[in-house]
Amino acid sequence: MITANNVHKSYDGLEVLKGVDIHIEKGEIVSIVGASGAGKTTLLQILGTLDNPDKNQGTSVMINGTDVSRLNDRNLAKFRNDHIGFIFQFHQLLPEFTSLENICIPAYIAGKGRTEAEARALELLSFLNLQHRKDHKPAELSGGEQQRVAVARALMNNPDIVFADEPSGNLDSESADNLHRLFFELREKFGQTFVIVTHNKELAEMADRKLVMVDGTIVREEKPVKNL
Repeated sequence: MITANNVHKSYDGLEVLKGVDIHIEKGEIVSIVGASGAGKTTLLQILGTLDNPDKNQGTSVMINGTDVSRLNDRNLAKFRNDHIGFIFQFHQLLPEFTSLENICIPAYIAGKGRTEAEARALELLSFLNLQHRKDHKPAELSGGEQQRVAVARALMNNPDIVFADEPSGNLDSESADNLHRLFFELREKFGQTFVIVTHNKELAEMADRKLVMVDGTIVREEKPVKNL
């Protein structure tokens, strides 16, 4: 599903990633943990095609057999919209749009018609128990509801992989726990692969595998004893 080799990334001479190798199987839920500044978000952005690795011999980022590090900007944007979903700590919903409209945006970018897009959005809203909030704008939703709308948006085009960066970092403990369990329900229903950067110990321990980053490298892998 995802295989990245020899991933380096520097900003203004500061080396943030120092030759990371990573392999993630289809259907896995993998957490990436480490102290602030370890390179977790930078790695996630490169795996998710939001940033490019430094050009080094032997560097590649393969997703479903495609080396995305070699795609031009146009093809990369299409690949991202077709195959990848994102969930961020701050939901990034557009405040002037309703829940339904926010969720439909990736489908419209992909060229799907309104009828098809709204049908899919309503399916996701129903699964997330938010159908009664479809016409509400973000300011009218709780933090947990906003994040679930963001999850629905990430799933809109039925992506192969969902990348999540501190997805519960802005939620209260109850909403965070509900979101964590939701990821596993989504994996069971839709079959997505999840790669999650988190400081939340409970979420990290729920994953199939936990990758620990220190100073720009993955130093060890753990298989937590999960208690769902």
